[in-house]
Amino acid sequence: MRLHVRVHGDGLAGVPYLLVHGLSSNARLWDGVAEHLVAAGHPVHAADLRSHGESPSPPDGYDTATAADDLDRLGLPPAIVAGQSWGGNVVVQLAARHPERVRALALVDGGWINLAAQFSSWAACQARLRPPDVSGLTATRLRERLRSAHPDWEPWAIEATVFNLAVHPDDSLTRRLPIPQHMEIVRSMWDDPPQPYFPRIDVPVLAIPAGSHTPDLAGLRDVKVRPYPGGDHDLHAQHPASIAADLLSLA
Repeated sequence: MRLHVRVHGDGLAGVPYLLVHGLSSNARLWDGVAEHLVAAGHPVHAADLRSHGESPSPPDGYDTATAADDLDRLGLPPAIVAGQSWGGNVVVQLAARHPERVRALALVDGGWINLAAQFSSWAACQARLRPPDVSGLTATRLRERLRSAHPDWEPWAIEATVFNLAVHPDDSLTRRLPIPQHMEIVRSMWDDPPQPYFPRIDVPVLAIPAGSHTPDLAGLRDVKVRPYPGGDHDLHAQHPASIAADLLSLA
């Protein structure tokens, strides 16, 4: 398996960063954060997980553990690793199972997602989290919806979000991550929550929740919490400079 990786600031001498997107997202959502990290002298790698962004789509391997192993196989130097949403769950496993890759960990509104604790049954979880059909939706209409829903986002963040889907010459959209594979990942989040891995993490952790919920971080030995009340789930798109400052605190 080969992953597409966006490289920013190649050759800079600062502590490196590895940035990991969430479910059905892509590495471009980290571009704004990466810009600030590079300005501070740090090289940045932002990976597209399998069947996301510009990475290929193999027939299997759609689970949290395999995603963490894919990141390990990139062979990157030890880095400050940040994961958003499901990407937070992924980097928790990376830190627990491949500790030589991780200097510190940032969990951006994810990394503590335990679906079995949120839903009464897998059937209820599956019904709630199955993604909608995008047939008939155009890129133009999607951009309009995103601008309306996120008036404080910069244009690059809108375009990066549109890139979650494949845009065709006629402006139609299709999923990069098909629904069956999407649901395989959701099932792995149900079966394999991050909390059992927390006691195996020996590096500093910065948890960055959006909104007013309190994440379940029991078992982490060295953790600080930086909440964003009222923030979007995609905090890295909404507040790239502030999130970058939070990540720089780990360096």
